[in-house]
Amino acid sequence: MIIARVETFLLQAPFTGVRRTQIDSASATDMAMLQVRLTTRDGLVGWGEAFGHGCCPATRSAIETLVAPALIGEDARDVNALSQRLQRRFHLFGRSGPVRYALAGIDIALWDLAGKEAGLPLYRLLGGRPRQNVLAYASLERYGARDALVGACRRAVDEGYRAIKLHEVELDLIRAARDAVGPHFTLMADTNCPWTAEEARDNARSLADCQLRWLEEPVWPPEDFESIAAVRATGAKIAAGENMSGLLEFRAFFEARALDVAQPSVAKIGITDTLKVIALAEAFGVTVVPHCAYFGSGYLAALHVVAAMPGDILFERLFLNMPESPFAPFSTAKGGSIAVPQGPGLGCDPAPEWIARG
Repeated sequence: MIIARVETFLLQAPFTGVRRTQIDSASATDMAMLQVRLTTRDGLVGWGEAFGHGCCPATRSAIETLVAPALIGEDARDVNALSQRLQRRFHLFGRSGPVRYALAGIDIALWDLAGKEAGLPLYRLLGGRPRQNVLAYASLERYGARDALVGACRRAVDEGYRAIKLHEVELDLIRAARDAVGPHFTLMADTNCPWTAEEARDNARSLADCQLRWLEEPVWPPEDFESIAAVRATGAKIAAGENMSGLLEFRAFFEARALDVAQPSVAKIGITDTLKVIALAEAFGVTVVPHCAYFGSGYLAALHVVAAMPGDILFERLFLNMPESPFAPFSTAKGGSIAVPQGPGLGCDPAPEWIARG
């Protein structure tokens, strides 16, 4: 399977919801999906997605000007070694950011090719048991207002979700969400790195009565594993990982006993490195719940990774309404669960009419 062509497509899917300013999106009404298509000399096609949102134009440039020329003529079957060679070749341009995201998108496309060549859905290729769906949690936007937040929580419960993740930073709003869903509902809070270490410790103690399944990224900067470990020492369950760029960062957090839940972002580091993080986390007794704040091929890749894992790992789905999607019906939750594609590879190529727009 020799790679003959590398192409990118920037798709925009309209949605209704509240867009958080932290995403820094170019659009408040459309979800950007940077799709990567690899075509082999024998005509097999693999799809990937590179992170993301407002960063898509920079990542697209990284693929087209740096990474794509290095891929032509390479053997697509050589996924692990090719991933390593590309990371070594382009490390001078940063171990995180657009170039790293570009490599992640390529890695996902290589795994899609591998599944298609094997005739297996990716989650089965990765060793997962046969299954039709995975449980999802509703990953809410940051509303910043009690009525909007409580309304969203109640809608999520009514739609069948059994777990909700907030993105609020005001403690009163987190408490309002707990009151809205009741004491026995699974509730998490992702604060997106807002606090100093001292503030995070104080706030974690103050939120103890909210019984959060986890408190996510409470400290700025996100790589300060020692401060996050100190927050965890208060008794709070801590999650982080979407801002980590590779295995060694996760190892530093694990060795510091900073995490209860690790959250590798598949569209940022790829499937190959996500699998390495999962294996390392098991050795440290840390649960892995992959991060997923996207809706393209990276969403499908994260879905397959979760489906391949033992137990019932919750899959993150942004709580947005998307009337149209290039990956329907897998972008929609029904009764709090997501259908797992059963076709080979990722199991769903983007609809041709969407590619014509990109």
